[in-house]
Amino acid sequence: MLMQGLQDNFGQTPSQTVGPYFAYGLTAAQYGYDFDQPFDTVLTDDEARGTRMRLEGRVLDGDGMPVSDALVEISHVDGQGRYPRNVYEASAMGFRGFGRCGTGTDLGNRYAFHTVKPASQADGEAPHIDMIVTMRGLLLHVFTRVYFQDEAEANAADPVLNSVHAERRHSLLARKDERGGDLIYRFDVHMQGPYETVFFDL
Repeated sequence: MLMQGLQDNFGQTPSQTVGPYFAYGLTAAQYGYDFDQPFDTVLTDDEARGTRMRLEGRVLDGDGMPVSDALVEISHVDGQGRYPRNVYEASAMGFRGFGRCGTGTDLGNRYAFHTVKPASQADGEAPHIDMIVTMRGLLLHVFTRVYFQDEAEANAADPVLNSVHAERRHSLLARKDERGGDLIYRFDVHMQGPYETVFFDL
């Protein structure tokens, strides 16, 4: 009864909803705070193996409007199908395998990562990027995968992609684009609505 009374008088506490803490705690440098962050939007340096690419897109709410305070995290192997197991391997490979980006510093509320296109991680798997999205109102983050539209043959054999209903697989495909000689893949995350992205229960 005491907790209910406190809630009635003061509203929800941070343990009951997700507030705008991502910027300060996880993407401090991106948002202009005066301390560093362990991961950012660049996953590679000059030593990384694989074709350089940019993954970009928006997180959209049920009305199709871009979310200004989402946090997007990605993880994937490099162009040889390898993932660094520790900081020393990451340094040697020139590839960290993990990136983090908030959507609040771009005028279009987009996220963007500079990385390499991943190879297949295992036999029978199509190249893909694992993605986690957190945003206001979510008590738990959501998981999805980014496949590549131009990998049709590999996608057709991928067991995870094939576990998704055929009519919804398109929501997991990043569209290829080229701008100024740069390789770009566009992937919007629809949190709700008729175009909702497929999320996985992990």
